[in-house]
Amino acid sequence: MTRTPGATAAIRPALRAPAPGWSVTADVVVVGSGVAGLTAALRCAAAGAKVTVVTKARLDDGSTRWAQGGIAAALGDGDTPAQHLADTLVAGAGVCDEAAVRALVTEGPDAVRRLIATGARFDTDDDSGEILLTREGGHHRRRIAHAGGDATGAEISRALVEAVRRAGIETVENALVLDLLKDARGHAAGVTLHVMGEGQHDGVGAVRASAVVLATGGMGQVFSATTNPPVSTGDGVALALRAGAEVSDLEFVQFHPTVLWLGPEAEGQQPLVSEAVRGEGAYLVDADGVRFMLGQHELAELAPRDIVAKAITRRMLEQGAEHMYLDARHFGAEMWEHRFPTILAACRAHGIDPVTEPVPVAPAAHYASGGVRTDLHGRTTVPGLYACGEVACTGVHGANRLASNSLLEGLVFAERIADDITARRPWDTPAPAAAVPGSPAPAAAVPGAPAPAAGEPLLASETRCTIQRIMTAGAGVIRSARSLDEAAARLEAVHRDAVEELHRDGKTAEPGVETWEATNLLLVARVLVAAARRREETRGCHWREDRPERDDATWARHLLVTLRPDGTLDVGTTGTAAFPGTTA
Repeated sequence: MTRTPGATAAIRPALRAPAPGWSVTADVVVVGSGVAGLTAALRCAAAGAKVTVVTKARLDDGSTRWAQGGIAAALGDGDTPAQHLADTLVAGAGVCDEAAVRALVTEGPDAVRRLIATGARFDTDDDSGEILLTREGGHHRRRIAHAGGDATGAEISRALVEAVRRAGIETVENALVLDLLKDARGHAAGVTLHVMGEGQHDGVGAVRASAVVLATGGMGQVFSATTNPPVSTGDGVALALRAGAEVSDLEFVQFHPTVLWLGPEAEGQQPLVSEAVRGEGAYLVDADGVRFMLGQHELAELAPRDIVAKAITRRMLEQGAEHMYLDARHFGAEMWEHRFPTILAACRAHGIDPVTEPVPVAPAAHYASGGVRTDLHGRTTVPGLYACGEVACTGVHGANRLASNSLLEGLVFAERIADDITARRPWDTPAPAAAVPGSPAPAAAVPGAPAPAAGEPLLASETRCTIQRIMTAGAGVIRSARSLDEAAARLEAVHRDAVEELHRDGKTAEPGVETWEATNLLLVARVLVAAARRREETRGCHWREDRPERDDATWARHLLVTLRPDGTLDVGTTGTAAFPGTTA
């Protein structure tokens, strides 16, 4: 299909919120404080831009800190970017944008070295001082650098947060981003946000800026069980959709194969058992001790994640079991304590000792390979709006992210975004006065902010659990036309009931963090299910049991979704596996 990138309707949907009562100004506003957001902020600031970082919790409280395994790059002897490229393309199951992958793997090693120069300390050999490297699923070589054994994300977050504070970059913590500000040309002009009582400002306000970088992380909370923190409610993807941006590949949700099983009633964030445990030689077994991955793939337990997750799920279905087991008793206590102290502590906190017993595991939602579509410079289809990290879809991951490529993608594309912004210096060119076309500006409003009465109804906070259960039942690891149709109908009923109540009685949930999050989750859930229904094949982590074969003739391409002004979805496809330009 053909679209006009960046095209916007006269009046677009927006979250219902009070008019912004305060504003601050910057050259660049970065939304998110993980590896992608803080890297972009530091690089823009180093080039002389005035940067404001907005983050939903504390600076060090995003998804990056939960990353256990490490960061993948061709740093070891004998390894090359070409080999890293090949492994990434295989994992991506035929729909990676090869140009994006090539940028990732060729620029990745130097990006990691710059991260080290910023202050990140990776595990090194006691004698040689060389960075220790391990393997994870889908990698044919040891190329995963790690820190603190299994606390890589926490170390990267520490180093970047300290660097941001040293640089004196303005930060607004405990702030939920709401919607995009635009100028009269339709270019990004900042964001509206709500500070949750502990930041510099109280209530709804705005950060006005000539460039907006979304680095808000994922949307794992759309499912009942996930490795994602509670803040991962798809806020960035929802904001971009309401602003008129294209999103792509949301059907490709990676379910991590080995998440600590806490019982059939467990919901919310679940403890991850890193793939690096299998990289060091742990086995997947069933209740009888049988290694069921042997013969499934040449790499056995180190096959790409989609293959392992499917194999675990199949075995569970065959045996009527609620979980499988990860057996690493042969590691011994010393290896567990020094190589995987975080995982060891999490298991023991739940009454399981991996030194003496197998660990019960099952797949759980982990990573969104899709997101806001970008070009090679992180530009979206809305001029002035950029995206990087898990919120973005650069084309690197294709249908299934290769293990530990996510931290590297955040680094590489954040640097590319910063270089593009600082080369353009949009703050040097005065923008036209901002306005909301077709709507009178509310009293005391920040120019460019959506009218507070515009858009869809807000959902009651308890709707969050309803959405999660609908998604887990209908769009989880195994999908079918029937399960997806049912999920779509149930999500539509939630949406329709809220709209009808608003139109009939003028009632909607009160604006607030929990109702905004529930509303964002419903929007991203609707897009995910729409894409999964449209893609009638099995590819990567999109597993259709009614369409078990990969169909390259029809589906070696990407789905593009936009939100129409009336709140309905427009779903189309690219012509090939390569993304078209954004022209933003």
